[in-house]
Amino acid sequence: MKTATRHLPGLALTDHTFTLPLDYARLDGEQIEVFAREVVATGREEAQLPWLVFFQGGPGFASPRPMDNSGWVKRALQDYRVLLLDQRGTGRSTPLTFQTLASFTTAQAMADYLKCFRVDAIVQDAEWIRRELLGESGTWSVLGQSFGGFCAIHYLSVAPASLKEAIITGGLPPLERSADEVYRSIYQRVIEKNQLYYERYPEDVEHAQAVVSYLSHHDVYLPTGDRLSPQRFQHLGMGFGANDGFEQVHYLLEDAFVPGKDGPELSYTFLRGVENSQSFDTNPLYAILHEAIYCQQAASRWSADRVRAKYAEFELSPDKPVYFTGEMVYPWMFDEYQCLRSEHSGHEGLGH
Repeated sequence: MKTATRHLPGLALTDHTFTLPLDYARLDGEQIEVFAREVVATGREEAQLPWLVFFQGGPGFASPRPMDNSGWVKRALQDYRVLLLDQRGTGRSTPLTFQTLASFTTAQAMADYLKCFRVDAIVQDAEWIRRELLGESGTWSVLGQSFGGFCAIHYLSVAPASLKEAIITGGLPPLERSADEVYRSIYQRVIEKNQLYYERYPEDVEHAQAVVSYLSHHDVYLPTGDRLSPQRFQHLGMGFGANDGFEQVHYLLEDAFVPGKDGPELSYTFLRGVENSQSFDTNPLYAILHEAIYCQQAASRWSADRVRAKYAEFELSPDKPVYFTGEMVYPWMFDEYQCLRSEHSGHEGLGH
């Protein structure tokens, strides 16, 4: 289904919704919707431009929502007609959230459903859409960002004849490397990031220790009702991979405490900021599938959690700096994030 074209300054946007099989092994079975937004520079709507499909990072996040003709989209539109794909389960595609998952009464039924949201299905969606928009012999280019690079590599493996080119920014599957090897490398990099962070903001050694000490002696709850534990506070290091990641954490810490009726307490502004920086509850696909994307024929068995135990730097102690963890998923998250817990999923829990 194609809807009317809308215009923003410098952009023409056309929405497309496709009805596709949930499971490509059962084409006559359950159907889902997959949404994609076509973007072209104003004045070039009728031009014969090659297509560039964008695969968002994640897994489990929607494609960008253009606000104006800027950034990488502006550069891409000089040469392409861009298709921003909401990968199945995200954005305006048939959603996958704790609310929709609550309809499953057993863990096995939920697992069978979740198997249909992996890279192979995302690429099959793209192929179906390519044939609808360009015809059987039409070819296009793909741009994969982070997890989107995993999608691009799989696309090159299963349907290379459909692609003119594949552009990858920062996301390559390990292929022959185990998840443990990946996380050993990542933890070493995260340690370096922490060292750089404290070189830039040495005063935050004391600030972070004060927060962990407070959380260790008080039950503190975020605005959603989730408990803020020391280990969840450590997970703010997720932002260290961004250009402004150090600043995001620093500005949270510098306003962490306010005077309370019983002495200093963590401010509502700080608690809201922590909550806003952690989106596992709004994007459960990320929590469920993130570690799995590093698995090559073998289960990870909570690799990030096991490998972390080998690095004493991440242990919490009053006499050492708090080292923040990075882009990892841990089993405790499925207890501490209320939208990932069993009472919201109708069985023994997403992470078990």
